[in-house]
Amino acid sequence: MVPVHYIESGAGTPLVLLHAFPVDARMWNPLRGRLEEQVRIIAPDQRGLGESSLDGSTARGMLDPKTAPLTADRPSVDVAAADILELLDQLELPRVVLGGCSMGGYVATAVLRAAPQRVAGLLMVDTKAPADTDEQRANRLGVATRAEQEGTSGWLADTMLPNLLGESTRRQRPEVVEELRALIEAQPADGVAWAQRAMAARPDSVETLRAFSGPSMVVVGAEDTITPPSAAREMAEVLPRGELVEMAGSGHLPSLEVPDALADAVLPWLASLDV
Repeated sequence: MVPVHYIESGAGTPLVLLHAFPVDARMWNPLRGRLEEQVRIIAPDQRGLGESSLDGSTARGMLDPKTAPLTADRPSVDVAAADILELLDQLELPRVVLGGCSMGGYVATAVLRAAPQRVAGLLMVDTKAPADTDEQRANRLGVATRAEQEGTSGWLADTMLPNLLGESTRRQRPEVVEELRALIEAQPADGVAWAQRAMAARPDSVETLRAFSGPSMVVVGAEDTITPPSAAREMAEVLPRGELVEMAGSGHLPSLEVPDALADAVLPWLASLDV
């Protein structure tokens, strides 16, 4: 059984795209349409979000007793990474280009930690390598508790939207604001809580990235206040073959905010890779 729901389209270089928090694989749809003539895109809904259940089955509500205790007791990006590796096995993909935005970058790094031989290239979008500070960890755990107690309707989107989107997008593209709001509102409270606890527990990954000798592209929105350009520069410097690209007019989610510019940056880089 496939461990997570995923969206697949296109043909060519296999590119696995891991989404940000608190959305799902649909955040990549604007980019997908610009890449799929040359790239095989595989975008999973990470465990507990989108159409992927928290218990490790693709259909929500189906209990898998072998995996449910693990997910309930130990939220971890390593569990999410194991889902991705199992998906690659079932798709018979020995090596892929692996991309992740924000939380997706944390999971991508966990995949790299577990199975670096599976990663032919690394695309890190508006994410970071260090672990959370104590304050950041406490904030995540607070969100997780509130999601479980109150659900996520209204407050989660209201809290996160101003930080996820750049000032230019919020001012000029109200349709993107509403699209993102709908994506956030669609996420189950239990998956939101699990993901926050998994991110809060993640280790520092600087040395994992330093050890990766493959080609890497680091993308950052110029208006990102969550993982700003300074954090992206540090990541690109750590990666032995890191290339930094800054997206003007974008905040934390360039695949929604500036998909044309992101595609223009990613396509030539992908074409240069040997997968």
